[in-house]
Amino acid sequence: MQKEVVIIGGGFAGLNLVKHLAEEPGFHVMLVDMNNYNFFPPLLYQVATGFLEVSNICYPFRKFFHGRRNVSFRLGDLQKVIAEDNKVLLSTGELSYDYLVLATGTETNYFGMENIRKAALPMKTVDDAIEIRNDMIQKMEEATVAAAGAQKVPLSVVIAGGGPTGVEIAGMFAEMRENILQKDYPELAGHEVDIYLVDASPGLLTSMSEKSQQYAYDRLVEMGVKVQLNKLVKDYVNNAVLFADGETIKTRILLWTAGVTAKVFEGVPPDCYGRGNRLLVDEHNRVKGISNIYAIGDTCLMVTDGNFPQGHPQLAQVALQQGKNLAGNLLAVLYGRPLKSFFYHDKGSMAIIGRNKAVADLPKPEIHFNGWAAWMTWLFIHLFSLITYRNRIMTLFNWGVAYFTKDQSLRMIIRPAASPGREE
Repeated sequence: MQKEVVIIGGGFAGLNLVKHLAEEPGFHVMLVDMNNYNFFPPLLYQVATGFLEVSNICYPFRKFFHGRRNVSFRLGDLQKVIAEDNKVLLSTGELSYDYLVLATGTETNYFGMENIRKAALPMKTVDDAIEIRNDMIQKMEEATVAAAGAQKVPLSVVIAGGGPTGVEIAGMFAEMRENILQKDYPELAGHEVDIYLVDASPGLLTSMSEKSQQYAYDRLVEMGVKVQLNKLVKDYVNNAVLFADGETIKTRILLWTAGVTAKVFEGVPPDCYGRGNRLLVDEHNRVKGISNIYAIGDTCLMVTDGNFPQGHPQLAQVALQQGKNLAGNLLAVLYGRPLKSFFYHDKGSMAIIGRNKAVADLPKPEIHFNGWAAWMTWLFIHLFSLITYRNRIMTLFNWGVAYFTKDQSLRMIIRPAASPGREE
């Protein structure tokens, strides 16, 4: 009889596990996700700024699973783990499992600041990216109306978080201000649009080399971004960001990329969680104290890898490698072979800042490069990391248009609404 593997989450980790178990006769794999599509998080900011369509970075799970006879999909959200009965309760029903794999990634962390949670725009999902695009365009349209009435309109954007996402979207906004604003909104000629990038740390891209940090800082400042470091956000009140040092920045647009946290699941004992709500796992990604529940990707914390005694960074490559390793270990259990401990092979890190501007760090040997070469490398790697040829072709086309025209025609406000009187 086939072993039932239930995987919660179809991101990098979960989908890579599915791919490596597909067509294995000893397993039936059920992927569960709250969306019916996979998406590519590193390019969400380009959807948010109107340089890529949603369909460029997304692909339906059921379409992807065509021909994979031992793989099924269930739309739903995990509500509860019933470990003693080997069952999970979903928003759409109940499933039984022989092996349960939690690959749910992370969600935005507002650090308990309720006003920030209510007012800030996060960027973790496709819905978030669309909402950012809609909100930005809406605010600009409102500004043109105010400008027509001879009112001085404060146009500022505050991006909280100096990691790759914050740096990338700050650079994109700076280029849009330079190349697009006056063409789309001639009514705003003479009005300043300030872009602030703030972070509580003393540097940007703190997980990267000092050379990358300095290059990113210098290029953003050259592009007119007001980078403010050692600035801890404490609150957001009356359209103003409040900092721990007492200073404020007036803005109606606050983008929050300052932190993430893993999800907590009912039915999983509290002592299974570590820092950032990440599930504590052994060297085989087995959750602490539970023999047939595993966690992979951003949602897990493994401290058995000697090169990463504090746990692995929450990066796509970690998730991909853990998905592949767990697939091998599940097959090893099935066929009575020795298990393989997980060790992360660091392939380096990259961040894009703007047109022809990027940074890249390679670990062995330690190599740093930036500028056009890093930018081209970033484009190549991200293009070929997309899930299908269709996504790659569409993305390459849109990138080509954007590069040669310094523009794109995807800045549309789209807010689907339920029909009046219709019951969901």
